[in-house]
Amino acid sequence: MPPKAVVTKDQVLDAAIEITRAEGADAVTARSVAAKLGVSTHPIFTYYSTLAELKADVLKRAREVYHESIKRGMREDIPFLGVGQQYLKLSQEEPEIFKLLFLTTPDETGSGAMEEFKFSLDLVLDFVMERYNMDRQTAENYYMHLWLMSFGYSALIVTHDCPYTIEQMSNNLTQISLSLCKAYKEIPGFLSGDFDKDKIFSELVKKDG
Repeated sequence: MPPKAVVTKDQVLDAAIEITRAEGADAVTARSVAAKLGVSTHPIFTYYSTLAELKADVLKRAREVYHESIKRGMREDIPFLGVGQQYLKLSQEEPEIFKLLFLTTPDETGSGAMEEFKFSLDLVLDFVMERYNMDRQTAENYYMHLWLMSFGYSALIVTHDCPYTIEQMSNNLTQISLSLCKAYKEIPGFLSGDFDKDKIFSELVKKDG
């Protein structure tokens, strides 16, 4: 029987990604990748000097998966809503990818939840400013609040503790979106926090009569 063909670097990375998707990033080892490919560990270290180098490429590939999902959201009729839906969808369909990108302590590569937040912000900011007639600072603040809410929902999803349907989450996001937009437009100083909170709350909760 002829010897088994040597695997390529792409095959090594693909195997590592498959393991990450199925079992999480911590399950990626030289032995687990070799077993997935049906080879010894030697080919892995032909392409990567250390396991850390392989995991760095896994992280890059994971970010590509996320970035493509956000770009798909931007192609929807309402790009801002599309981005939010894709974010929730990623946590449902790719929970281990989500954990790697958003629930892992940032390292020297600069990865982490806030780095990915900045990426999506850059994509949607112009749209938010134009569609909702906001200046840059207001649009950034608006998106930050909605992203943090989406992040919370997604964290519940990947920890299997989310009691809400996608429709319920979308409705809740719409309610918060409308409330924020109305407050930015109608309450002077709302963005900076320079407004009479007590007075406004008193008016809102005042009972008739």
